[in-house]
Amino acid sequence: MKKIIALLPGDGIGPEVTEQSKKILETVAKKFGHTFTFKIGLIGAVAIDKIRDPYPTETGKLCASSDAILFGAIGDPKYDNDPKATIRPEQGLLKMRKDLGLYANIRPIFTFKKLLSSSPLKKEIIKDTDFIVIRELIGGIYFGKRGRNKSKTSAFDTSEYSKNEIKRVANYAFNLAKKRKKRLTVVDKANVLETSRLWRETIQGMEKKFSNITINYMFVDNASMQIIKRPGEFDVIVTENMFGDILTDEASVITGSLGMLPSASIGEKTALYEPIHGSYPKAAGKNTANPIGSILSAAMMLEYSFGLKHESEAIYKAVENVINQGFGTKDLSLNKTVGTKELGEKIKQAI
Repeated sequence: MKKIIALLPGDGIGPEVTEQSKKILETVAKKFGHTFTFKIGLIGAVAIDKIRDPYPTETGKLCASSDAILFGAIGDPKYDNDPKATIRPEQGLLKMRKDLGLYANIRPIFTFKKLLSSSPLKKEIIKDTDFIVIRELIGGIYFGKRGRNKSKTSAFDTSEYSKNEIKRVANYAFNLAKKRKKRLTVVDKANVLETSRLWRETIQGMEKKFSNITINYMFVDNASMQIIKRPGEFDVIVTENMFGDILTDEASVITGSLGMLPSASIGEKTALYEPIHGSYPKAAGKNTANPIGSILSAAMMLEYSFGLKHESEAIYKAVENVINQGFGTKDLSLNKTVGTKELGEKIKQAI
């Protein structure tokens, strides 16, 4: 198999973790007889610094013409700490999602037995956790109208959704639930928000089409509590943009580290893969960042975009093998602490 992969390292620790996932993909290609060609593009703060555009036209063309996209991280304190900045790194990520139509963000939440003690939660609560959050990615408050009054003393952000947007992501969630335990949890705030009422009404209208799926509707405040209290009872969760953003970061404590979790952003024509963590600029260049989230994102790419499930499983098994040997970056609190590059090399050798 021959595939072109757009490589967008981005900011902070993005280049370091992406370097390791690229290395893993090259190892898989060599072992299983594939050819992956990587083409690098600018995005985020580094793109602003060079050409004053967080998502350059050339990067957009590269993404649209590639078979899949591997993304690192985005963000820089010099923009985060400047509320008057008119151009921000995150604008590039939002524009990329919108331009490429990446409507469904897939975030698996799982545990490794060796890492159960790395989580602040009790082992008996988080063991055997295995659920997926599907977050609608290109609608809602992040893309609605926003602004301030003339005196800048009040501000507004608008959340908007259409039935078609909801149906599109819900349909994906239903079909994924069919392949798993046939349970779907819809998270909203329908007791308060009109958009949530539209979400619930729309998905209720789809229930007959998926009669073999057990559906549970849950308010987001309750969901945020139950994900921590009884994570093993969830299978597939579908929710709107902001709720999904918050809940998946909360759920990362189940795994013991934000650096462990991968994600996929699925569009109708292409897909993007990235670890769920941010750019973590304090750790940039120190060889301490956890590359596993990025490496497992590459594994998701192999399965979701290329249909290479066996190769994807080889990466997961290699990661688990290395963790079981006690190796990990400092965030994992294992007995054999290694750096970003060293951990990537051990996973490569395990493959």
